[in-house]
Amino acid sequence: MNDVIELPEKLSIIDLLAMVQQELKAPKGQYNAFGKYKYRSCEDIVEAVKPLLAKQSAVLIMTDSIVMMGDRHYIKAEVVIRNKDESITAVGLAREPADRKGMDASQITGTASSYARKYALNGLFAIDDAKDSDTQEGPTKRINKETLQKSIAGILDAIEKDDDLAAKQLVNELNPEEQSFVWQQLSSKQKKVVKELVHRNTLVE
Repeated sequence: MNDVIELPEKLSIIDLLAMVQQELKAPKGQYNAFGKYKYRSCEDIVEAVKPLLAKQSAVLIMTDSIVMMGDRHYIKAEVVIRNKDESITAVGLAREPADRKGMDASQITGTASSYARKYALNGLFAIDDAKDSDTQEGPTKRINKETLQKSIAGILDAIEKDDDLAAKQLVNELNPEEQSFVWQQLSSKQKKVVKELVHRNTLVE
């Protein structure tokens, strides 16, 4: 009599997502030499999640579209995990700057696409995207004043060039303690400029 081999039952899409969120280990494989911290890219997340989905014959699909909000272009990324019968979708948005020095149009769009996809992946897989700093000590980071002065200069330069995407990236690289320190270093005029940028919803999601 032949033994019957029982195949593992396929997970529902919700159970699949729960499994991935529990088991996913996406390494921070990139290093920002200026800010001296490690971070994970969109590609790092994708490479880590593929084997988990493959176990359940599920796939990851990512697509982009361009949407207009006001007079500016945004990249809308849709990230979908799909098995045979079901799917779950998450969306991320990133704004294209009007101009970015040293980049052609395709590179600008590609950068915005990477940001949008990463935001969507973070939301879908419940990824905490906090930075790992080389100056980390205990639960909080020591403030490197010299580095933060460079961050201030970079933020103000990006604002002056109307490069909101770059300004947003620089601000988001700072933890709350660092943001508080940076704010204290700004003049009243500079604070007004930053407030106007925040009001335009460019520094926050």
